[in-house]
Amino acid sequence: MTETDHPDSVPRAAAAEAETTPPEAPPPKADGPGEVLISVADLTKHYGSIRAVDGISFEVRRGDVLGFLGPNGAGKTTAMKMITGFLEPDRGSIAVAGIDVAADRLAVSRRIGYLPEDAPAYGEMTVEAFLRFIAEVRELEAAEEAIERVLETAHLRSVRGQTIETLSKGYKRRVGLAQALIHDPDVLILDEPTDGLDPNQKAVVQDLISSLSSDRCIVLSTHILDEAERVCNRAVILSEGRILVDSTPAALVARAPGHNAVRFRVVDGDPADVAETLSEADWCAGARVLPGGEVEAEPRDGENRLNDVLAAVGEHRVADVRVREGRLDELFRDVTRGVAA
Repeated sequence: MTETDHPDSVPRAAAAEAETTPPEAPPPKADGPGEVLISVADLTKHYGSIRAVDGISFEVRRGDVLGFLGPNGAGKTTAMKMITGFLEPDRGSIAVAGIDVAADRLAVSRRIGYLPEDAPAYGEMTVEAFLRFIAEVRELEAAEEAIERVLETAHLRSVRGQTIETLSKGYKRRVGLAQALIHDPDVLILDEPTDGLDPNQKAVVQDLISSLSSDRCIVLSTHILDEAERVCNRAVILSEGRILVDSTPAALVARAPGHNAVRFRVVDGDPADVAETLSEADWCAGARVLPGGEVEAEPRDGENRLNDVLAAVGEHRVADVRVREGRLDELFRDVTRGVAA
């Protein structure tokens, strides 16, 4: 989706961007692409008798967008707070851009941009004044250049003079992203960055996140399975503080129940007889008649078995044949119930 500053997004948004001069380019990164920017080993955190994070380990490299997926209470926010240094682990180690978080939290904060869930902001400040305040807190030498850069990156120029309290949720979220980006960090930590946004606002923020990933690493938590598929190149599923799966969204989709299942309508013949015939094939994990009379055959190995299905139906005429792709939410439910690992 192409970013637009839609007039119904904010009460007094300008109809067009007044500024056309591009901001000064940010300084180049010190390291080459692909190096490890986050390294987590045996990370553990308790809240009383509750083990919120249970010995997790992973690495994130430059260019990665890692999605933390999991139900409420899975440990996503706790893990992110420990990576940023806001919360001290009970056990384990964290390094950000090669810096031990426990040893030098201030140095780590200079390399991390953090957008917490429900990020606080001063509603009476204008967008520009708030970003200038953040730049001063971070003691940025080229503060004005940094402000112009993030106003451009987050598509906030048209509301720069508007008070934050008058902005829509989508714009407020972009202000949060702008403050996280103002010091041009190597690492972005985003906790539920699209929570509470409408579908159009979600798409705008997701596109913005995707555009930011080329020269840094991003870790985001989300409950939205489609968001992980759209934005992330890695997905970690957590439950009860443990990592159950660490893979790519595409690989997870391929593992999802029903991936490459073939559905069709039987034009002549008994759908139950066709389903029974398919069930006897070695490659078939099961076939059934769906409500409405369609037949679905699920492959045992997750491979595309369309040709085998068509061969097995024999002389029966079929119509509306289609191959169903597995859904990440189906695997998510199975994994968090402990059905798959």
